[in-house]
Amino acid sequence: MNIRQLLDDRITAALHALGAPANVTAIVKPSARPEFGDYQANGVMAAAKQLKLNPRELATRLLETLDLSDLAEKLEVAGPGFINIHLKNAWLAEMLVPFGSAQGSVARRLSEVEAQTIVIDYSGPNLAKEMHVGHLRSTIIGDAVARVLEFQGHKVIRQNHVGDWGTQFGMLIAHMVSMAEQHGGVSGVAPQLADLETFYREAKKRFDDEPQFANTARDYVVKLQSGDAECLAWWQQFIDISLHHCEAVYERLGVSLTRADVKPESAYNADLAQVVSDLQTSGLLVEDQGAQCVFLEEFKNKDGSITPIIVQKTGGGYLYATTDLAALRYRSSVLNIDRALYFTDARQSLHFQQVFTLARKAGFVRTDIALEHMPFGNMLGEDGKPFKTRTGGTVKLVELLTEAEERAFALVTEKNPTLDETERRAIAHTVGIGAVKYADLSKNRNSDYIFNWETMLSFEGNTAPYLQYAYARIKSIFRRAQLETGNASIVLQASAERVLAVKLLQFTEVTDSVAKEGLPNHLCAYLYELAGNFMSFYEACPILKEGVDAEVRDSRLHLAQVTAQTLQTGLALLGIEVMERM
Repeated sequence: MNIRQLLDDRITAALHALGAPANVTAIVKPSARPEFGDYQANGVMAAAKQLKLNPRELATRLLETLDLSDLAEKLEVAGPGFINIHLKNAWLAEMLVPFGSAQGSVARRLSEVEAQTIVIDYSGPNLAKEMHVGHLRSTIIGDAVARVLEFQGHKVIRQNHVGDWGTQFGMLIAHMVSMAEQHGGVSGVAPQLADLETFYREAKKRFDDEPQFANTARDYVVKLQSGDAECLAWWQQFIDISLHHCEAVYERLGVSLTRADVKPESAYNADLAQVVSDLQTSGLLVEDQGAQCVFLEEFKNKDGSITPIIVQKTGGGYLYATTDLAALRYRSSVLNIDRALYFTDARQSLHFQQVFTLARKAGFVRTDIALEHMPFGNMLGEDGKPFKTRTGGTVKLVELLTEAEERAFALVTEKNPTLDETERRAIAHTVGIGAVKYADLSKNRNSDYIFNWETMLSFEGNTAPYLQYAYARIKSIFRRAQLETGNASIVLQASAERVLAVKLLQFTEVTDSVAKEGLPNHLCAYLYELAGNFMSFYEACPILKEGVDAEVRDSRLHLAQVTAQTLQTGLALLGIEVMERM
């Protein structure tokens, strides 16, 4: 249950019954301090202003008509007209009961919202090169949001819009064919293709330095785009090898993308000419210096000029905008989506604003579809500049993950040198990969962030190792108690128990927020606060200490169990694993 939404709905209804306009809501939020209750309704002031009433007078009248006796023990007017809401201990305990059962576990969210079909466009590496750190944010932020939306009960369609078309592929095919002739077939080229970055640089150098090679590459582009069977076969060989590299990274990173989620640029090739034709028929297309463009008044610059959307180049080639329009039409008419989320860096914001606007004007998407660009900032080095190798080159994603695991292994070895190496390696993988992902996900995606090994691998502060360790500590309590779980009745008496219970019940509010806004950092902040609340509870409320009443002990064990489940579920939604022991 989303408690904040429940309270908001009921108080809003009461305000409307008192004559407040339809646009007025209760504006319920968690209270900043326990003495102000568990939640606070802040909408009375706005309602009073519109009704021309004294806010405290309206708040008092509201409390006379509002019945929250089933869940609140006290309602009070505070300040100029705030409503402080103190929830009942017994009601909080009752709401926690499903969290401890197999059927109603926090591991499955029974959503109160209507299920939608949602496309999430994320990762999207260029298959001409190996994946690098520039692909990290799109991949893990998009994946976390996809998991949260599925958790809510939505039908999520992952779309990995990989770049597999265009001039560079003619260049790569030409180089691959040339190498295959030297090495007795494609199988002989495999060792060279193991390092895609080097293979790409070799092909690019030949394209720049050898006119004959460049002409051959351009011929291959023409053949590829015209559907030449032999050329397509060579192209497919390269795509398969490239995708194999991507899949290895996804598996290691713990990302849910599979080969079945790949919907490449080439998939829309057959519809591109029709997209241009339909734009022309609708009167939106203008020829400008030989190129086919659309000029939308919505994108007029200060000097009166309009930044055009180019859908076909002078030479007849198509651009990203053309492919994205075709993709939108497919997602609307074939996939029948309700919502589309695009996770790309902020530099593409104008592109998507233009494409979304044009798709609506051209009738390529239904009017009721929500089109949302979810931009993100850059991953920066300690110098505040885009993250690079020491020599200034692009950091391969696989190399970053290897370094993360090696650093985590050194840390685990330092803390637990007696552990078997196999176990230390397994812990290092979970801690290292989790640290890289969480360091990114815990930052607001709209901002740039500084990549720092020491901070992300710390067992203190808002980090993955801290949360993984918090989970492992709770599981150790059950090992000491020689119990698997705690499912006794929950009785809330101490203040720390109550604070923990309220925080646990706010889990749904947080996942709803992530689903709506595409901001996984909200979930990270919640999990960090939850772990802190548990530590305060654990210090203030002994569980296995001699002399603790059996009923109190079992109640606290149940609270500990629900906390562990919530930490595990929350981290799983972020794509991060936990361990029973660290």
